[in-house]
Amino acid sequence: MASDDQRPAIWVGHVAIHSDDVAASCRFMRDAGMRPVFEEADFALLELRGGTHLAVTSDRDSALLRGDFDLMVEDLDATHARLAELGYAPGEIERGDIHDSFEVREPGGKLILFNSSHVGDKPV
Repeated sequence: MASDDQRPAIWVGHVAIHSDDVAASCRFMRDAGMRPVFEEADFALLELRGGTHLAVTSDRDSALLRGDFDLMVEDLDATHARLAELGYAPGEIERGDIHDSFEVREPGGKLILFNSSHVGDKPV
């Protein structure tokens, strides 16, 4: 890391979600704003800001009911409106002290939490 680089030295590399419909889950994640990297019938990889990758794996027997992660966006209201317009039926936006949030069930069955950004004023 360069001496003038003020970003943290570590970040999340990969997070994962299991889906009984990888293609539909990937479509949702692309609609939410992720960039596709690789996709096949039983596995896909999408990229988030900062280089984090979401692995979507096929697992019809998964007991996982909620994603093991949440997503942060610059404009929560616009993201909520876009997902609603696309037919994903996001829940109501809950206004909080640190950030606002809503949940939406992606087509693979997992509940995903979206948060407004609470990134500080330092480079990330």
